Amino acid sequence: MFIEIPEGEHPINYVWGKLVPGIGVAASKFAGAVYTDSTLELETFEAARIRMAQINGCIFCLDWRTERDGIKVDAEFDSHVLNWQNEVETGTSPLPLRAQLAAEYSERWALNHHEIDEALWTRLRAQFSDQELVELTMCLGSWLSFGRLNHVFGLDSACMLPTQ
Repeated sequence: MFIEIPEGEHPINYVWGKLVPGIGVAASKFAGAVYTDSTLELETFEAARIRMAQINGCIFCLDWRTERDGIKVDAEFDSHVLNWQNEVETGTSPLPLRAQLAAEYSERWALNHHEIDEALWTRLRAQFSDQELVELTMCLGSWLSFGRLNHVFGLDSACMLPTQ
């Protein structure tokens, strides 16, 4: 870890809750709300989240699986998200269209948001409402910033979903 954690303190609780209590607690609530308040269906949500985790390299995020009503995506889902572009181009993707678009949007949003063009917006708008696009983008913002924060500081091996 690149942050000094006092003996007996949990790294995430210390950094997010005690080191910067004003910002950290608010950030924790936002990060938690992404999971508790999202209206996006599980496969779309997880395609975007997993693609961001792959880009960020966050150990915890790569291992995490969001569960809704006792359901999680299957074990092969990660590889389909990682290879979304090739599978879409070859017509072999088992991902639903909204999940494919969420993986693509996540990747482009994280790696080169200047390349989000009218063609992508047209495809996104055909599948998502404005509300869903804003929600998805807020989720991406949470995962990009907090996944990278935890990874850069070496906290991702001790990470856990923040509690409100």
